Parts: sequence; structure tokens; C-alpha cells
Amino acid sequence: MGITAMNHFTVLTDDLDATIGFYGMFGLNPGWRPPFGFPGAWLYSGETAILHVIKRDEVTRIDGLLDHMAFSAVDLPAVAARLKAAGHDYDLRRLAGGGIWQLFTRDPAGAKVEFDFAKDEPAPEGYVA
Repeated sequence: MGITAMNHFTVLTDDLDATIGFYGMFGLNPGWRPPFGFPGAWLYSGETAILHVIKRDEVTRIDGLLDHMAFSAVDLPAVAARLKAAGHDYDLRRLAGGGIWQLFTRDPAGAKVEFDFAKDEPAPEGYVA
């Protein structure tokens, strides 16, 4: 018996609405969340809550450090365009040997977010290796 799947990530934020909006650009939607007694949101992909967001000023203790979270994604040009239109910088890399695309950015709380795209996805407009 052991780990069988990813359950969720939790992000602490100073701006709950901005963080919900950031992840909403990529299809994560707020849904049911237990009445914890402090501000936050659970963001869903379909029927699965995969990202929990907690308003930082209500948290008295931080239980650890998250380097980054990675999501599988599709439509690299559209994701890059959404980020650019929303004023978010990103770093786009290709794994050596023509492998998968990795796009790194930060959410409004400062958490590093990685989006992984299939190697056959086209590059975004204006991309220079």
C-alpha cells in the first residue's frame, strides 16, 4: 500500500480573488469547500478539487514550503497568450532533445507554477529558442 495519485496542493495567498482568477484562466473553478472558519477556496478540475487556496493573513502557522506545482496542460500558444494578456511573465523551456515544453510562472501569491505540454505542441507566437 502506498501513494496512488496526487490529491491536492495548497497555496497561501494575500489576495484570494486574484489567485482564484489566475487559476480560473486555466480552467480551475471554485467549488464546494467545508466551512473551515477562515477564508479560502477549493479549485476544481471537473469533479476533483486539486488546488486549495487559503488567505494568508488568516493563517497563524505555515506547515512547510512548496517549491512548485506542475500541471499537465494543452494549447501552449493559448496559455502563453493568456499569461501575457494578464501581465504575468513566464519562462518557457524545452527539455533537451526536443522533449516536452515546460512553462514556468508565478501565481499572485508567489507560488511557482509549471505547465507541462506535449512535445508536438506548437511554440507560442514570438518564441525564440
